[in-house]
Amino acid sequence: MSRPVPDPNRTAQTFRFELWRAATAGIIETAGSTFLLLIAVRYFDAGALSKATVAAAGSLGLLISPAVVSFVNARGWPVSQAAARILAIGAAAFLAAAIFPPQPVFVIASVVAMASSAAIIPLLTQMYQENYPEHERGRRFSRTVMIRIATAAIFAKVAGDLLTAHMEWFRGLLVVFGAAFAMASYCLRQCPTHALVSDGGGHPLRALRFVQQDALFRRTLVCWMLMGFANLMMLPLRVEYLAHPRYGLTLKAETIALLTAVIPNLARLCLSPVWGHLFDRMNFFALRVTLNVGFAIGIVSFFTTDTFTGMVLGAVIYGISNAGGDVAWSLWVTKFAPPDRVADYMSVHTFLTGIRGVLAPVTAFYVVTRLSLGTVAWMCSGLIVLATLILVPEIGQSARARRAAALVEEVSE
Repeated sequence: MSRPVPDPNRTAQTFRFELWRAATAGIIETAGSTFLLLIAVRYFDAGALSKATVAAAGSLGLLISPAVVSFVNARGWPVSQAAARILAIGAAAFLAAAIFPPQPVFVIASVVAMASSAAIIPLLTQMYQENYPEHERGRRFSRTVMIRIATAAIFAKVAGDLLTAHMEWFRGLLVVFGAAFAMASYCLRQCPTHALVSDGGGHPLRALRFVQQDALFRRTLVCWMLMGFANLMMLPLRVEYLAHPRYGLTLKAETIALLTAVIPNLARLCLSPVWGHLFDRMNFFALRVTLNVGFAIGIVSFFTTDTFTGMVLGAVIYGISNAGGDVAWSLWVTKFAPPDRVADYMSVHTFLTGIRGVLAPVTAFYVVTRLSLGTVAWMCSGLIVLATLILVPEIGQSARARRAAALVEEVSE
């Protein structure tokens, strides 16, 4: 049977406020990716533990997401209202750090805020499931991604110039981050959603039971772990490869930014709507296999060349694949999970993403001290190919299942 079609008014209202929230998400994204760590290094001259703590805040939020879903379930809160309340905590944390600027307060506030931003992802996916029709979910989500990317690029330029000239003005930047969290919280409050279907509470990690109960979900998670671990290993090594003297490149900062941020994000911005369209209409496993191939080619072409053209090609391929990864990572469970269990399924996915988000960079910097970077790149590409081979049989099986379901629905009508 087909899933119920959301009320068009709910869809329109959610999409309208999600477009506004996307701009705040772009600002928040720059906090986690750049500015909080920059402030820790340049202003506070923070030690290794403080820097690592700030850098790991997003992964921490992903790790606690199953507990967040369990907490929201037990209280019977509508998912968008619960997400809004959690983001309000992030807003308060940044404002507290702006008012009381000592380093310990800054570190704690950064962790609380960025963890809250990551922890609500399963709730957002449940909201998309409820309010966006299945045949246009990817397209609508990709439109918000485009706004987020563009806003992040513009804000990063403005805020970067500001801090370059006046690093002591970072407190004003924290106020802006707090305001972005507050605006995002307001937008989510305007989105109509239902409470999660109660299952009587239980252990915070109870959603992990679906890994045992759903074989297809389990196989897909295994493939995602292989691919994601490999990709996250190579991500921090991009800067290492371009900047460290041992690799013989030692490029200028602006060239490194061009190859690791500007070119990939331009490709990501341009291709997001294409991948959103494909997500709505293409067999998911065929889509995932296509993305995996792109990531593998992008890694090999970037790390096994010392020519600028080769690295540009690798950056472009990575950006194109990453654009599809944005959509697939955020929405894939809506293709498989029962409609009232999307948040639970997604919390398992985000939990495992948090695990590899913590372990993959550590593994990468350990392995690269013992093997050449080219060898590591081929190894990671091999992991992605292995993940792809595991998924290939699912393409035909899922196509047959769709045809069977359509036939059953046609007969029932």
